[in-house]
Amino acid sequence: MPDTVPPASIPAIESALRDLLAQVLGLSAERVGAFTPDTALFGALPELDSMAVAGLFTALEDRFAFILEDDEIDGDLVESFGSLTAFVTRKLGVTQDHA
Repeated sequence: MPDTVPPASIPAIESALRDLLAQVLGLSAERVGAFTPDTALFGALPELDSMAVAGLFTALEDRFAFILEDDEIDGDLVESFGSLTAFVTRKLGVTQDHA
């Protein structure tokens, strides 16, 4: 079972998101390790279809111990690795000071 203590730094959040994407989408560690903030996700990764997005949202809630509200869910959330990281960072209240 993955750790459910939310990471306290941006690099830790990025690492946790890479692990989560690898697990949920069945991607290799090498592939997710190469993700940059500009790496496109939804629409670019065939593994990230609409069903996988639902699974990813559930996994995000479980891993980071927060609840995604309906008004927070839109296409921009999974547009890129950077947008996903930024969302989780904001949701957890992590700032650059903790990076």
